[in-house]
Amino acid sequence: MKTTTQNITIDGIDKKILRALMKDARTPVLEIARQVGISGAAIHQRLRKLERSKLITGSKFILNTKILGYSTIAFVGIFLDKAMSNNDAVKQLKKIPEVLECHYTTGNWSILIKVLAQNNEHLMQLLNTDIQTINGVSRTETFISLDQQIDRQIKI
Repeated sequence: MKTTTQNITIDGIDKKILRALMKDARTPVLEIARQVGISGAAIHQRLRKLERSKLITGSKFILNTKILGYSTIAFVGIFLDKAMSNNDAVKQLKKIPEVLECHYTTGNWSILIKVLAQNNEHLMQLLNTDIQTINGVSRTETFISLDQQIDRQIKI
């Protein structure tokens, strides 16, 4: 079955390739080719097409941050005093390495960030000295993640 989205059409073979790489981006092309039943060169051509269309934007290794000593994940809602402060606040948040994600949101907060800290004390230090001191931040609301239950990408 073919699926067309924006400027690219992906067929069943493309989906099989994508599923294999989403499961493990280090899967050798020849192994995928054997599973799908086409040549390795055909897999390469299809991957280049998917990259050119920007459906695939790269691959990455995922670090086990607990091994590095980071065990606290928190989501912080940031209240800004003015909407005009958004761009400046985001520029300052980008300078904090522990800020993993930053989203403009609807609702009570102007911005929602995901923060990785070594522990609760480190999180408190980040909040008090790095995040809440950003010009335009009026206050924050913090939620600590006890355990991540789902971590996945969209199904293809």
